[in-house]
Amino acid sequence: MSGTGPRRSRPPVEGLYGILDPAVAAVGAPDPGAALAEALAAALAGGCRVIQYRDKQASPAAVLARARLLARACRDADAVFIVNDRLDIAILSGASGCHLGQDDLPLAEARRITSPGFLLGASTHDVVEARRAEAEGADYVGVGAVFPTTSKGDAAEPRGLRLVAEVAAAVTIPAIAISGITRRNVRDVIRAGASGFAVISDLFGGPGIRERAEEFARIWDEETRRR
Repeated sequence: MSGTGPRRSRPPVEGLYGILDPAVAAVGAPDPGAALAEALAAALAGGCRVIQYRDKQASPAAVLARARLLARACRDADAVFIVNDRLDIAILSGASGCHLGQDDLPLAEARRITSPGFLLGASTHDVVEARRAEAEGADYVGVGAVFPTTSKGDAAEPRGLRLVAEVAAAVTIPAIAISGITRRNVRDVIRAGASGFAVISDLFGGPGIRERAEEFARIWDEETRRR
């Protein structure tokens, strides 16, 4: 379906942006799909309202089947559900949107085949890429790498809080900081101007997911009240 008509209002992409990856959330699980569903339920119960499903391991058929279940759970919780990289799976699963990297399908082409209201995010590494993504139709940009991380083997060289501040000031769409963000440093990320923050390991890497989500959500609420 073409996305060239009037856009419907899109849900906000802000605050805690959980990245659900079986390489973190389902390590050693006999049923990775069930482990992902359990981790998602805990994050949603803790107040996370934006979830990206990233799966570099499973077959396309398995990713689609999991995405459909995860998308349904997010709809029931009134949460935004985004699929990483795979626009086809995002559309087929009923996701809220898709997050595209610099080497994925171009944003302008993705916008042509998506419905009004479908969210498109883009990974960016500097002001030039962020401005270009906004001009090409992105609803938000991922900004990174901010800090060192072990969750993504091909992460860009960390550029710190200055990158967050530069990109946040250069675009009018949400700037979501990513890479190495934890409960210890997230206040600094928010104060640098981030509209939200993507978290993988410090949210999904071990037990206590609900409690960690609650802490991230509390910090976000406290810091946004200070703005």
